[in-house]
Amino acid sequence: MYTGINTSTTHHSKEWYQESAVFRVSLANFLFFSAFSLVMIGVKDQNDKRDALHHGGWIFKIVIWALLIVLMFFLPNVIITIYEKISMFGSGFFLLLQVIMLLDFTYTWNDAWVEKDEKKWYIALLAVSVGCYIAAFTFSGLLFIWFNPSGEDCGLNVFFIVMTMILAFGFAILALHPRVSGSLLPASVISVYCAYLCYNALSSEPRDYVCNGLHKRSKGVSTGTLILGMLTTVLSVVYSAVRAGSSTTFLSPPSSPKSGGRKPLLESEELEEGKIEKKGTEARPVAYSYMFFHLIFALASMYSGMLLTGWSSAQSDGSDLIDVGWTTVWVRICTQWVTAALYVWSLVAPLIMPDREFF
Repeated sequence: MYTGINTSTTHHSKEWYQESAVFRVSLANFLFFSAFSLVMIGVKDQNDKRDALHHGGWIFKIVIWALLIVLMFFLPNVIITIYEKISMFGSGFFLLLQVIMLLDFTYTWNDAWVEKDEKKWYIALLAVSVGCYIAAFTFSGLLFIWFNPSGEDCGLNVFFIVMTMILAFGFAILALHPRVSGSLLPASVISVYCAYLCYNALSSEPRDYVCNGLHKRSKGVSTGTLILGMLTTVLSVVYSAVRAGSSTTFLSPPSSPKSGGRKPLLESEELEEGKIEKKGTEARPVAYSYMFFHLIFALASMYSGMLLTGWSSAQSDGSDLIDVGWTTVWVRICTQWVTAALYVWSLVAPLIMPDREFF
């Protein structure tokens, strides 16, 4: 099955063939969704013929997708190597969008409950916020037990965990500052997410690393862990695609009902002229950006390739484990720091630039 991947006389390891196969499938998915993203540029209403292609034509799509996967295995290795390097940047951009979506979700959640303007909802906000903070600090305490074994010098792990706790504490202080129009709920949710990223980073350390006390005896990744990880990724991708495509802070088409600058379907002049009967035949605007929807999935295709190959680090450590290695550790720690920076920016930006609207 590997003769189509390697046409040279150079001998490659089993891990090289595995990584190459993963990136070839990833490239097929990337090209598939990128092509649809380009096709969907400018779709504003449901009368557009491309709307039917977006929602239907599944047999055609499956055939094209399958052909792309087959064709990728006939491409020269150098093209896959180039795509692998580009995927690192595309995956980083995908992670950045994930963080922005999380911030958007927390602010939307907080605003929805505050707008109800009832005592029970304020109590619910406080309860959820306190619960999230208890979970964040409790989880951080467990990380000390799991990734700082007694008798070992684990300064790097201690630094990551302490930094996570400092960030959570700093989020609360900044959000409750009288000059900042913040709220404890977003701060607590971001704190839990940062603790989760810290755990993911530390659990991705090599299995023979003495400070990885949680997994040092494991020889592989459990099926449950893989299923949970992939399910989380799929759910986050779907949410990002739909939410980013429909949010007014992103690439919503001007005609979308989610867009703040939309125009009424019927102008006052038309009403005066008795043209109300045309209302039923007017095109309904799309609810989200189809172009951005497919773009998210294209970036997710890059990210999945990096995820399954441990950010292309499997060859260097000879490991068969998925998403394990120092590259993965630092990618996730950097994601945590970027998450913290974006959240802090969302709080201080209105003070620095009061004339602009954020979220």
